[in-house]
Amino acid sequence: MKNVVTRTISGVVFMAIMVAGLLCKYAYPFLMLFVLIVMMQEFHVMTMGHKRHLWARILTIISAIAVFATVFLWKALGTSPSYILLSVLPVLLAMAGSLFEKDKSDYATVSNAYTSFVYIALPMTMINFLVFSTGEYSGILLLCFFGIVWGADVGGYCLGCTLGKNGKKLWPEISPKKSWWGFVGGMITSVAIAVVLYFTHVFDFHIVHCIVLAVLMNVSGVFGDLVESVWKRHFGIKDSGKIMPGHGGLLDRFDSSLFALPVGIIYMMCCGLF
Repeated sequence: MKNVVTRTISGVVFMAIMVAGLLCKYAYPFLMLFVLIVMMQEFHVMTMGHKRHLWARILTIISAIAVFATVFLWKALGTSPSYILLSVLPVLLAMAGSLFEKDKSDYATVSNAYTSFVYIALPMTMINFLVFSTGEYSGILLLCFFGIVWGADVGGYCLGCTLGKNGKKLWPEISPKKSWWGFVGGMITSVAIAVVLYFTHVFDFHIVHCIVLAVLMNVSGVFGDLVESVWKRHFGIKDSGKIMPGHGGLLDRFDSSLFALPVGIIYMMCCGLF
């Protein structure tokens, strides 16, 4: 019961911060950069420990901040998109510097720093295209996307806990607790949320697009969850961090979103929905 109360309070505080931050244009970039940096740090500690390859980690985080900031400034203020190219330089320096590692047998470990750039920084940067989809800042669409992803998590958890305990597991080698019932619960919830957003006129595109969008985001979100599970299982840890009492780290909260949001954004762009 104590854990449930802790999770509930932590979740409510988290949601309040996210909603308030995304509704304010001036708070949005700082909130997202904070989430981005924390997630990268959690990933680095998980894969490389607390002190190893500090220079590579710092340079990669600098690149991550730069790519997010330059894309945000391009979309928000109309600065030249050419500056985005400069954000790649620190991560290239980190890669070049790894050649001078004394312990060549540890070369594979330092590559996890660059992995975080692709795994975390690029998906987080893509959300700038979503919040500026109309030309002016609006966090509503991004909140809706998060609502679909997090709603799927809740639906999957509820149906998985009730019907999935003795049911067929989704991918037992990676995540023994996840079941097909949980997958179905997540799918139903995500589609239901998308349909509600359509009928409340928050989504102003055809209902077919709403349903397809929800399905794609749910499936890709499951893969995002499983990918983080592989990392945690490989390194023998339960949570990526401790920043959210009862929940773990921010990477644990955004693992599905790192796959689902880019897929949703790409679908909308390909279909000309913004």
